Amino acid sequence: MVKVNIRTERGATAPRYETEGSAGMDLRARLDEPVKLAPMARALVPTGVFIALPQGYEAQVRSRSGLSMNHGIACVNGVGTVDSDYRGEILVPVINLGDEEYTISDGDRIAQMIVAKYERVEWEEADILGETPRGAGGFGHTGVK
Repeated sequence: MVKVNIRTERGATAPRYETEGSAGMDLRARLDEPVKLAPMARALVPTGVFIALPQGYEAQVRSRSGLSMNHGIACVNGVGTVDSDYRGEILVPVINLGDEEYTISDGDRIAQMIVAKYERVEWEEADILGETPRGAGGFGHTGVK
């Protein structure tokens, strides 16, 4: 387990795991007034959460499956990355892909965050990358079933 420094503002709560087996911690909206999202509208939702990740770690901000499936609310950028040197507030860019207006209220769980270790790479130029059974096949090359 890695320890991460956190600061909250405006009455925000720290992200937390909702169950013992949860990989992601829920991020909650910290709003002074509700945000109404018309279909296809986007908003940047504040959380009141600031973190200081250790070098070699990132926080991935992802959509919540229930919000996405039931209401069409998703993260605009798919998965957002919070870098270890970022010290600003975690803001969640959301989009309403649904057919109806959706309202986000203060305290609503709007996204999930996973803290993950990563490696930095050093590129090494090569003339040959090596063969694999898959080769250059992509975009459905392996089939559907």
